[in-house]
Amino acid sequence: MAKFEYEITSHPAEQFTKLVYFCGEGAGGCKRDEVPGEEMSILADLLNERGAKGWEAVQIKFGTDGVVVFWKREVLQA
Repeated sequence: MAKFEYEITSHPAEQFTKLVYFCGEGAGGCKRDEVPGEEMSILADLLNERGAKGWEAVQIKFGTDGVVVFWKREVLQA
């Protein structure tokens, strides 16, 4: 049976101004084409960097303080 370990990381809103705030109350929904490309690139780099180390993003939460990412990876059996 596979076993997993989990990690939670947080990333400041300054890197994700549009991603964090654009979907706020009264915004009428989110449109990806209105998010600056550099913010999408920062998020992709984060996912790729952790993914290369075996971590899988299970969930991403956007809030006014920034982004919280929940990660998991399989623990190798000895």
